This record gives sequence, C-alpha cells and structure tokens, in this order.
Amino acid sequence: MSKKRPVLYGVLILCVFLALPAPGANPADPKAQLKGFSEFVAKSMAEWKVPGMAVAVIKDGKVILSEGYGLRDVENNLKVTPQTVFAIGSSSKAFTATTMGLLVDDGKVEWDKPVREYLPAFKLWDDFATERMTPRDLLCHRSGLPRHEAMWYGSPFSRVEMFDRLRYLEPSKDFRAVWQYQNLMYMTAGHLVGVLSQSSWEDFTRKRIFEPLGMTSSGFSIEDMKAAPDHSLPYAEKKDKVEEIPYKDIGTIGPAGSINSNVVDMANWVMMNLNKGKFGDKPVISEAAMTQIQSPQMVVQDPVFLLLSNFPELYYPSYGLGWFLTSYRGHTLLHHGGNIDGFSAMVSFMPRDNMGLVVLTNLNGNLLPYAVMFNIYDRLLGLDQKPWSARFKEIIDKMKAEGEKTKKEADKDRQLNTKPSHPLEDYAGEYAHPGYGTLSVTKEGDNLKARYNGKDFGLSHYHYDVFEFKDLFEGEGRGTKVTFGLDIKGNVMTATVQLEPAVKDIVFSRLPDKAMSERSFLEKFCGQYELQGQLFTVQIKGGNTLVVQVPGQPEIELVPYKGTEFTFKGMPNAAIEFVLDESGAAVEAKLKQAGAVLTAPKKK
Repeated sequence: MSKKRPVLYGVLILCVFLALPAPGANPADPKAQLKGFSEFVAKSMAEWKVPGMAVAVIKDGKVILSEGYGLRDVENNLKVTPQTVFAIGSSSKAFTATTMGLLVDDGKVEWDKPVREYLPAFKLWDDFATERMTPRDLLCHRSGLPRHEAMWYGSPFSRVEMFDRLRYLEPSKDFRAVWQYQNLMYMTAGHLVGVLSQSSWEDFTRKRIFEPLGMTSSGFSIEDMKAAPDHSLPYAEKKDKVEEIPYKDIGTIGPAGSINSNVVDMANWVMMNLNKGKFGDKPVISEAAMTQIQSPQMVVQDPVFLLLSNFPELYYPSYGLGWFLTSYRGHTLLHHGGNIDGFSAMVSFMPRDNMGLVVLTNLNGNLLPYAVMFNIYDRLLGLDQKPWSARFKEIIDKMKAEGEKTKKEADKDRQLNTKPSHPLEDYAGEYAHPGYGTLSVTKEGDNLKARYNGKDFGLSHYHYDVFEFKDLFEGEGRGTKVTFGLDIKGNVMTATVQLEPAVKDIVFSRLPDKAMSERSFLEKFCGQYELQGQLFTVQIKGGNTLVVQVPGQPEIELVPYKGTEFTFKGMPNAAIEFVLDESGAAVEAKLKQAGAVLTAPKKK
C-alpha cells in the first residue's frame, strides 16, 4: 500500500470538515447557479398572481443578485426595481431584537433581568409573569399570551396606552410553558428600547442600525413610504382577482412589524447578520449579542408554523430572538417572514454557508417568498431543485377547500325562526372592554351596524340575541358573532365576542350615555331630598361625579346606569332614579334595592 494514500485521505477529510474545495476542485460560480432563475420567478409569480417582487441574494460577502420583477403599480404599469420600497412586516422583529442587543452592549439592560426593573408600570394578567418577564421572554414568544390580534389591529390607542392595557389580556398558557407568537410583546420590547434610550424605538433603530448599514431608503411609516419616489402599492386577492387595497398604518405596534425597505438596504442587513455583527470592518453590534439573538431559545410547536416541518427537507424548528431557526437539507437556516396588508416578505440566511437572501412582494399573505427562498438555496447549494411552489400551492388549495367546508358546517347549530328579545334600538350603544377598547353599535334603518377599531361592518340577526358580523377585518373573521346579554332588569348591558379563540370570549360592557357624565345634565338632580323624615343631599363632586350625602354617614358615589338612574358605587343592585317633571326639573328620587322602591320628594 502506498504510504501517500493516508496523507491524501487526511487532506480530503480536512477539506470536507472545513467546507473547503478539495485539491483540484473548481468552486461553482454562484451567478451561474442562478441561471434560469428569472424564468422560474416569472412562472411562479404568475401561478401565485403576485404583481411585483424584488430579490437580493448574498454569497460570501457580496450581493450576487439584486433585481426587480413585475409591477409595483399595476394600473400605471410601473416596474419593480431593486430600489422599490415594500413593507417587510414581521421581518422587522429581528431589528427589534438587535436594538435590545445594542442596549445590552451599552450596559443599559440585561437579557434576563425582569422587565419591571426597567418599566415599573409593566403589568400582565398573570402576577407571576408580571414579576418574572424578562427582555429575552418578550423576544422569544413565551409570555403565555396568545395573539390577541384584534386588540391592536386598527386600534386608536397609542403605544403607551396599549402597553397599559396588557394587564387586561387573558393568557392561554402558563408563563414560559410553550411558544406562542405574540406581537404585543414585541411592541413592549420596542417601548422598553425607547424608554432606555431616552428616545423612541424608531429613532434608536434609525441611528444605531439604519445609519451604520447605509439603509437610507428604509423607514417606519406609511407617510415615509409613500413619499419615496420608488415605492410599491399593496395588493390582495379577493374572489380570485388581485386588487389594490389601502395601506395599513401599524406604527403603534411598530416594533413588531412596521419597517418599510428595499432589497438594496436589506442586503446590507443580511450581510451584517452573516458577519457576526460587523458591516465591512466596522462593528455594529457585538458578536456576543448576535450569538444570543441567533441561538435557539424556544422549541416551535405551533401547528401553523410547523407547516414547513411536514417536509423531509426541514426539521427541528426553534425560535431565537426575532429569527426562526431550522435545518434545511442539512444546512443551518435562520429566517423570518413578514405579512401585513398588501405585502409578504422573507429575510433569511445560512450562517455556515455564508449566504442569505431577501424576497419582498406586494401581495397579501402569499407563500411565494418561501418558495423563492428554498429555490435559491437549492441552486446555491448545488442540490436538486425541489418543487416548493407546487407544494405550497397544494397546501393553500387544500386549506381553501377546508375553509369552504367549514363555512357550510358553521350554521348547523343555528336556531331558525327566532327573533331578538328587544327592539333593535335597544342594542344600540357603546360597549367597552378595558383591554380591547370600545365596540359601537348603531341602528340605521332596519339594521344594526357596528364599528370597532376604525372599521365599520354590518350586524345581521343570527338567532335570539346573537348577531353576526359582516366583513370583519377585510374578509377575515367571517362567522364571528356577538351575543348581547341582559342584566337582571332586562336591559341590554353586554356584548360578548370571540375575538381571541384561545381564551374566553371578550365581554364588552355597555357604557352609559355620555350625557350622564356631563355637568349640565347632572346639575338638575342636585338638591335636598326627604326620605321618611330624613334629609339627604345630592351634589356634584369634582368635575362630573354625582354623590349622595346623608348626615353622619360616608358619602356615596353614584355611577351612571341608564336614563336618569344611577347605581351606588360598590353596590350595583342598589340604585337611585330621579323623576323629572315636564320642564325637565327633578321632583323626586326613587331608591331601589332588593325589590323595594322608596320615594324621596325633592325639597329644594
């Protein structure tokens, strides 16, 4: 046996281990590996009805492809270019995790110190989670809260107001028990970044990430996006037809998904992530922080996100801080998609193979970015190209068929030939939940209409005191129902809606008429009343609070109920109703409790 063979064998083993080409091998030309990619894109875009798409591919520290395909504005026939700005949606989450990492580098926060040590006002439904929640927990979706999307989508609340309302959102799992995707915790992380940096998440991201990376076309608001000379319009497929839809401003929950960018800027972001926190030779964030961000933190068990793991090429999905991690055909893959009204995106990279990509599209909720991602990696890795587009189309078609089947079965429990217990005008009013805000119901003609988080929709009678929303959330939530509830007096006082399937239905309580809190309305009730020989006084305290004073007794605050009736604070079953004469002046008060009614004439 030749003595040279063991030496040669050792060299080959070393080459494989270091992922270097063996002696005499010619590395594949990445650009040559992308031959035919444009034809693949054209065919796939047609299949998915995607109007426009931009793609950037990075390999070994260089951008080897930066191209636009299709149209950014269909009506005006404006083409997509590498400079076209799209919304990247939840691909923004990795930026928020990176801003937290930068603050860790600055010594202003620790990954595993409770959030309450930085934000004393932080409070959740679960007291244990309130005390123990850390920045790491916020960023890896293990708060115990389900999505609660309807709470923030279209909400008029500011970021601080939404932060203050977190305490009213019911969890569906124990703290740190399972992974549950949660946008509101990312909003909270961004709020924390703003407080600790004494600015805002947007300003901090722009200064510490966008500027060092030269991301001059990137921003956070719809206004900035529309001001860009090269920006895309948003589109959605409705009844098999692709139509332009309005932009959706999600600035309030921005840290979870409000960034707008193009593939030129985003390629720099991917290169920084591949280069362990450096852009060129300049460090943007420490390697230690990047290691935390790009390391598995929670096992992903959500059935929606496990969809990809049904294929043999992918397995063991987990979540880092703003990134999904998995293995693709034996190669480590980090990725995060993004979906927001009219746009779908994908940002990903393979750190061990020193390659990554960005795919931005202008069609709502499509899976083409995933199919394009895997096709590119198949090409660059020199592997056979799997039919990802066809695979995903098959899944979507099956889901649509199941959806149609579910719609047909949805009414099997409907009770026919019933009617509401009250005239329709009795359901009109405003109903409030401390977390979800206000649901307004009005009667228009012979129908009820409702408004929630800036959207108007119809209410059709379903059965008894149950009504059905029409076109809630742009076609999502069809079949969502509201159940009106009565109090012991028979008045319509609650509206209960299933806005988060993972927890109990959300109960909105009826608000009294606004006039019942106006000083001009309350003044007519002020004065002295006599009850069985004893005088008591009704007066206004503060700006608009009615109180009852009985000599020798603590004053009692009155809570508006309905019409001219008020309940006693802390005693909802005790009430006082003021009786008015024809001129609108109060002439007596009726005290109601335990079925008894006592009359107290007004003396002065």
